[in-house]
Amino acid sequence: MSGSNLLDRPGDSDFARFCEDFGQRFVVTVDVEEEFDWDKPIQREAFGLASVPALAKFQQFCEGFGVVPVYMIDYPIATSSIAADILGTAARDGRAEIGIQLHPWVNPPFEEEVNEFNSYAGNLPVDLERAKLMRLRDAIVANLGVAPKIYRAGRYGLGPRTAALLGEAGVAIDSSVRARFDYSNGGGPNYRKHPLHPYWIGDGRSLLELPLTTVYWGPLRELGETIYPHLWRAPSLRGVLARTGLLERIPLTPEGITADEAIRGTDIALDERLPVLVYSFHSPSLAPGHTPYVRTDGDLDRFYDWWRAVFAHLEGRGVRPACVGDIVGSVVLA
Repeated sequence: MSGSNLLDRPGDSDFARFCEDFGQRFVVTVDVEEEFDWDKPIQREAFGLASVPALAKFQQFCEGFGVVPVYMIDYPIATSSIAADILGTAARDGRAEIGIQLHPWVNPPFEEEVNEFNSYAGNLPVDLERAKLMRLRDAIVANLGVAPKIYRAGRYGLGPRTAALLGEAGVAIDSSVRARFDYSNGGGPNYRKHPLHPYWIGDGRSLLELPLTTVYWGPLRELGETIYPHLWRAPSLRGVLARTGLLERIPLTPEGITADEAIRGTDIALDERLPVLVYSFHSPSLAPGHTPYVRTDGDLDRFYDWWRAVFAHLEGRGVRPACVGDIVGSVVLA
């Protein structure tokens, strides 16, 4: 059993079931955050918010496809008047949903040393993790006018006490587990063996884990969990396996993944009967020059083309979008 620890792999009895008419659905999650230099050490002050206005275009884009995006916002965003105007209005109108994303290094109270280990909120002392989480939740309620029901730890940094803290914050869904990824080399969690299927945390079934979707593709995909973890020491071999089509890891994101790869990954996830496919990206990619994935206007055009292709494919497969309310309302508690 998974107990109350989000870091533990769940048992078979923990897997969530959904109402029969729920079918297979997808959610679009956006890690809405400040811009910073991804190649430099983490810093508390060196960030910008120049990409925030670009959220308006993406929101309008999603509305054209009937998609209600889930914006996981951190403290600099929660206290931005521009973000509050764009996202708060959309959320209160039911056109978007707001979640919590905790970046501890830019989230008061500032009591910890800024370093890689402490950038994973779950590594902090429990009282400090709680204080940062509650400060962020309260800022979202005060500035955007909504109570967030979903959480994603910045850098996917869950800890052994995070589940209990999310219960205190009134959160119903966590979506921090990035299945098939391992961040332990930098002091973070290891999700290599966590499942893709949503599952319950604890005996009371008050917190649902909604893992980000990543699949293996290729003739060796059934051995992916065994082979891939050993390839971090040999990135060139990992590239060879991907180029030859023998084994590829495909997270459902427009960041570093082509539309063809994402569609292939989508089909694998659907064939594996996942009830919810979770797509994600970082909001600074909505404006050129802030992430490695969108450097130019042409890159941004391709970014939106990626979503057009994926949305069209999902519609063709009969997969409807979902929001947090749909998931909470359709999961079977018994």
